[in-house]
Amino acid sequence: MSDNLRIFFIGDELVAGYGDARALGWTGRVLARTNQEDTPIMSIPLPFPGEDTAHLMIRWQEEVNKRIDPQADNRLVIGLGTHDIDNGHSMARCRLHLANIIDIAEQRSHLSTFVVGPPPRRDVPENVQRQLVKVYKYVCERRKIPFVDTYTPLVSHKQWNTDMAISGSYTPRQAGYGLIAWLVLHSGWNEWLGIEN
Repeated sequence: MSDNLRIFFIGDELVAGYGDARALGWTGRVLARTNQEDTPIMSIPLPFPGEDTAHLMIRWQEEVNKRIDPQADNRLVIGLGTHDIDNGHSMARCRLHLANIIDIAEQRSHLSTFVVGPPPRRDVPENVQRQLVKVYKYVCERRKIPFVDTYTPLVSHKQWNTDMAISGSYTPRQAGYGLIAWLVLHSGWNEWLGIEN
């Protein structure tokens, strides 16, 4: 790993940590628990609230590429939400959008990529959410990209569901973001970065 590390975080309001009174979200919690003694990490969050993968595919490259440091180890974290469902995108379109983002990131921009899947919502049928997660996971597995399934471990998790009931919206509160962060940290995060715990 380079001694100059930049991590770009792209996605919707879940990446922004919206609803977290501590203003950390899952990204801040993950970075706070990442060993940075030898290599400080420059975190560059670039969220866009309400964004689906179609819009993310259009805008991410311009925003990230102008912030890339050619002398640094540049990485990309894609935090996925479920606005594709709200906007009526087919599963085939969702798969294509994510595949295009990853392929461009890895091949053109030379960005090692890490994908965090969408967490559960209370207002969308479980079978639809499971199908979306399956599509995203498939894209990542085909490309040997790390994928964190946040849906499966959280859909029946009491603390998650309590947090979402309190929130009453698309995003969790502190407890929910803490759970997402725990899943990221225990799903190959340090291995992806090449650092020790």
